[in-house]
Amino acid sequence: MTTSGTGVAGELRGWLTDRLALYLDRPAGTLDPRTPLAAYGMDSVCALSLCGDLEDEQGLIVASTLVFDHPTIDELVGYLSPLLGASARS
Repeated sequence: MTTSGTGVAGELRGWLTDRLALYLDRPAGTLDPRTPLAAYGMDSVCALSLCGDLEDEQGLIVASTLVFDHPTIDELVGYLSPLLGASARS
């Protein structure tokens, strides 16, 4: 991932959208970034899988409640982008 703020957010948005589309078994283009993921059928199993993928692939350790605390793609990107930017700088 790049370290610029816009680059991190854009790349993260793409990664999250693709990953969530896979978990939710729907085309990525059908996911509105402002719609709560629960409306698409996001459950605790998918949420925990996403947390594991964030740790394994992005190097972030996040709370298991992440998706429930930040229930849309936009909110996830807003929360996670600064964390990714900080981890890239350290």
